[in-house]
Amino acid sequence: MAAFGKWIRSPQATDLAAVSFEKAFSLEKPVKKAELRATAMGVYVPTLNGKRVGDSVLMPGWTAYEHRVLFQTYDVTALLKKNNRLAIGVGVGWAVGIKGKNWHHHNRYTDHTSLLAALTVTYADGSTETVATDETWRVYTTAVTMNDFYLGETQDYTKRRRLLGAAVRSEVKTRVVPQTGEWIREQDVIKPVAVLKTPKNEWVVDFGQNLAGYVRLHLVGKKGDRVVLHHGEVLDADGNFYNENYRAAESRVTYVLDGRERDLTPLFTFQGFRYVRLTEYPFDTVDPDAFTAVAVHSDMARTGDFVCGNQKVNQLYHNIIWGQKGNYLDIPTDCPQRDERLGWTGDTQVFCRTGAINFDVERFFTKWMEDMALEQGENGEVNWIIPHPDKQEPSAAWGDAACVVPYEIWRAYGNKKLLRKHFPVMKKWVDYMHRAGDAEFLWRGGTHFGDWLAMDNGEDNLSGATSKDYIASAYFAYSTALLVKAGRALGMDMQAYETLHDNIIAAIRARYFKDGRTDMTVDGDEWKTETQTGYVLALHFELCDEKDRAAFADRLAALVAENGGRMTTGFVGTPYLLHALSENGKTDLAYSLLLQEKTPSWLYAVNHGATTVWEHWNSQKEDGSFWSTSMNSFNHYAYGAVFDWIFGVAAGIAPLTAGYAKTRVAPHPDRRLGFVKTAIETRHGRLSVHWYYRDERVVYELTVPADMTVEFVLPSGRTHTLTGGKYLFGE
Repeated sequence: MAAFGKWIRSPQATDLAAVSFEKAFSLEKPVKKAELRATAMGVYVPTLNGKRVGDSVLMPGWTAYEHRVLFQTYDVTALLKKNNRLAIGVGVGWAVGIKGKNWHHHNRYTDHTSLLAALTVTYADGSTETVATDETWRVYTTAVTMNDFYLGETQDYTKRRRLLGAAVRSEVKTRVVPQTGEWIREQDVIKPVAVLKTPKNEWVVDFGQNLAGYVRLHLVGKKGDRVVLHHGEVLDADGNFYNENYRAAESRVTYVLDGRERDLTPLFTFQGFRYVRLTEYPFDTVDPDAFTAVAVHSDMARTGDFVCGNQKVNQLYHNIIWGQKGNYLDIPTDCPQRDERLGWTGDTQVFCRTGAINFDVERFFTKWMEDMALEQGENGEVNWIIPHPDKQEPSAAWGDAACVVPYEIWRAYGNKKLLRKHFPVMKKWVDYMHRAGDAEFLWRGGTHFGDWLAMDNGEDNLSGATSKDYIASAYFAYSTALLVKAGRALGMDMQAYETLHDNIIAAIRARYFKDGRTDMTVDGDEWKTETQTGYVLALHFELCDEKDRAAFADRLAALVAENGGRMTTGFVGTPYLLHALSENGKTDLAYSLLLQEKTPSWLYAVNHGATTVWEHWNSQKEDGSFWSTSMNSFNHYAYGAVFDWIFGVAAGIAPLTAGYAKTRVAPHPDRRLGFVKTAIETRHGRLSVHWYYRDERVVYELTVPADMTVEFVLPSGRTHTLTGGKYLFGE
């Protein structure tokens, strides 16, 4: 990368302290334009003449660093003077910091931070000059004496700035490519809703919203005063601060004050939290105006809106939106708070359709899918986590993100170029599944998560009762079907994979289905298929024979009734449960499950004060106790996938062609919602649908953009073809 100069590093080991790489330079001629390009192994904060460059944070983001790192470009023309000083602070970030539970992956990519940057000045006379990283740069200590995503950050303003020496060359072996994803930026700013004195006599600041980001403080204290913040998502049953579910993530931010009035903000870390405990606070009272929570996530445009007549469902929608905000921070993570925050593929694939309704995520997933392609194994394997902290044996429903995500992003945006680029990833994954099992058309054996966190195998078990081999084979069929659809959209001959799909379906029916129901007595299989999830997959993935659909749907409804009108499904079954019911004439029951308030249910968490979606149905139990400290996130978006049913069935909006050029609107009104008003900004304009009751009739209002054709289907079956305009119907 000659245009950038050289990768440089500190001449001394700095462990978890941040350092500043600096270069002074002068300009002798009038400047027309100046651009800074920068990247790091770590995360960086650029300043020019003491002014922050740009408004992004935590750049360059997280990629599969051994394959590539992204660089960002900033216009710095307005910040230049005759005599200049460029300073770029670098912290450990994802590349050098701790990854994964119990710190297994410290220094996963490298054991030191490095910087690569170049400031190119274009003069008014057309000539150019570049100030690039090399051994002439100087490296200084900073006030940040410790930084890490899990541990937190310490800023000590009593420490004297010290020169560490001249920068030295750093051996970084990776590609440097332009920014492809969304920038990470500060978003919502939230003031405290309360300052609490807990039964343990601790000061706790409540921001009223679980989020990912950090707390900004405005303080002045005596030299040597310490302010120590710990972050948490919930209070315990006694009203005390609680964050044992963070495991080894200390989530501690410390400031050592120097007597000056300061705005204090972490520079190189983020936390997931609603509550902040003032573990050390040198003042007698707590001024809530001194505290501000700043939400940080990828800068995605909001595309979806929803409101209905049921306030608990509105709160659920709020929780889904905030769960996505907290977990779409450069990569799609599972949770933003504990010692994990990883790109789990299972969570990603079940939620990505909902994600693409709520926000414009095309650029976001363009970046992430590229890392999935780079990290896919030679035989087609896909890891549990992208970018991966280490290699893992693939799991069904997790590795299937290789097919589900590219297909859903194409479905949402109609970008054939992007689909074509990732079609080989889809094909390699299907080919891998074909080879992986111990039967030609079934995926039996292997290591699978199964119906993760389902409630039908005891509430304290991680995997549900549904046969993992059955789930693996069902996803083998599903991903193959998506591959066929993608190939057809690209004009390819998919006959071989159509035949493969037929053979998988036949093998599943022969092994797992019997007499109009799933078979509980599969030889050699310790798990069951006679579960809610078993029937959900059979119905929604179209695995069962058409003549058996009614019997399967009836049996699914019976299993729900046997569980007191509640679901038992986990990560695999839940996203499709309501679809499986409504697709088979049981929309009333689907609504009843949506509106169920006893655990397991979506509204149980709402009734218990949730502001994001929980990882477990019973993360906090009725008595206030917690499911576990080992794996219990209160900001885990997977179950928020229910919104694609609310949007696609209750509101009735679904694309007939990729990108919504042709869209079907077939609402399913229910008085229990009162009304539904929703809209989505598509590549073909903004579509809005509003239904509500007027006496015994339902009124439908639609606004269709000029560049869209809508097939509007009323519950009676009457169909209308609509083009751009506003429409009113009643029935």
